[in-house]
Amino acid sequence: MRHYAQRPRALLLINRHSRRGALLAERAKTLLDAAGFVLIEPDSTDQRPYSTLIRDHQHAVDSVIVGGGDGSLNAAAQGIVQCDLPLGILPLGTANDFARTLSIPLDLEEAVRVIAAGQTRRVDLGDVNGHLFLNVASVGFSASLARNLTAAAKKKWGTLGYALAALRLLHQSRPFSATLMHQDGEEQIKTLQFAVGNGRFYGGGMTIDKDAAPDDGRLDAYSLEVRHGWQMLALFPSLRRGTHGRWGSVRTLSGTAFTLHTRRPHDINADGEIIGSTPAHFRLIDGAMRVFAPAAAAR
Repeated sequence: MRHYAQRPRALLLINRHSRRGALLAERAKTLLDAAGFVLIEPDSTDQRPYSTLIRDHQHAVDSVIVGGGDGSLNAAAQGIVQCDLPLGILPLGTANDFARTLSIPLDLEEAVRVIAAGQTRRVDLGDVNGHLFLNVASVGFSASLARNLTAAAKKKWGTLGYALAALRLLHQSRPFSATLMHQDGEEQIKTLQFAVGNGRFYGGGMTIDKDAAPDDGRLDAYSLEVRHGWQMLALFPSLRRGTHGRWGSVRTLSGTAFTLHTRRPHDINADGEIIGSTPAHFRLIDGAMRVFAPAAAAR
């Protein structure tokens, strides 16, 4: 536990529409209060974006605690980076991929203990066309998945909802042509999906690369160059483990910047949200954010 001359003040933002947000909001506040925090919450009628709320409270708090899933964390990221406040994570969403990447326990009481311990880890973030992402930004199949996966389905089915929606989309997915630019040059590709990852996990437990870490100073990317959507079924176990680069139909890259141009506009998915369309300019923001987290395991 940390020791302060006075109780630390935290801005608490709980997304009550997240999978466990409404159910565990009061329990979260009780645990945080017992851990010694003075909690500041916006009025329930204040519907301004999280980043705006963070900027408005930056001089009154020592940290920001967000309860929700990856979408909630993404919504807060811009404000947290601009104000350089440490982030505490209460994983109350469906997939909680960023929490998993940082080894933050999914159990609420244990997650509060991590925040109360006060140990922070400085992590990188990704940026695509001016939009931050913590986990993955992509063009292709997963962008279609994000557009088709409803909040109601995620709340009802949890991570199984991702799999059910993906199976429905497989038969109609087709590769598209694109120009990929990276540090080693320019290539013409035909891909079902181009994905760029900052952390390790995304999309309900998929793995961008088995060795990826959110503070390794690089982005990891892959291109699924299969001919038909159903061929992804064979790739699925490798995509879960992060070993898909061993397949001849998967191109893998790492670097700090990538650009993808397509003949016609394609949606861009950043942490589960559609944020615009191609061309997509991906870049790394090194050491952008402090997060309360256990110490990183040696790599």
